[in-house]
Formats: sequence, C-alpha cells, structure tokens
Amino acid sequence: MKLCERCNRPLKSQKSMDAGMGPVCKKKQAEEEAQAEFERNQLTIDEVLNDGKIENAS
Repeated sequence: MKLCERCNRPLKSQKSMDAGMGPVCKKKQAEEEAQAEFERNQLTIDEVLNDGKIENAS
C-alpha cells in the first residue's frame, strides 16, 4: 500500500495512489500554493514608492 507524500498515512483509493496523496492533503497543498502565489504578487508600500519614484513634496 502506498503512503501519502505529505502526511505518510496509507492511501486507500486508486485515485489517491495515482496522485500520491489523499484528498485532504491535496486540498491543503493547493491552498498553500495559492497563498504562496498571492504573497509573491503582493507589493509593499516601499516598492510602490521606490519603483514609481514618487518623491516627498516637502
């Protein structure tokens, strides 16, 4: 019997064995990847100000 690549629990269905992880771990991994992509695309205020070369008015 194959084990989940993420949590090392035994996989029961053929679909899970083919995917290498069960449905719960697969969902958790997808959520983590989506969050990581979201964070990669975020800008800080410093990046906005420095890249736009907005200067202080005073």
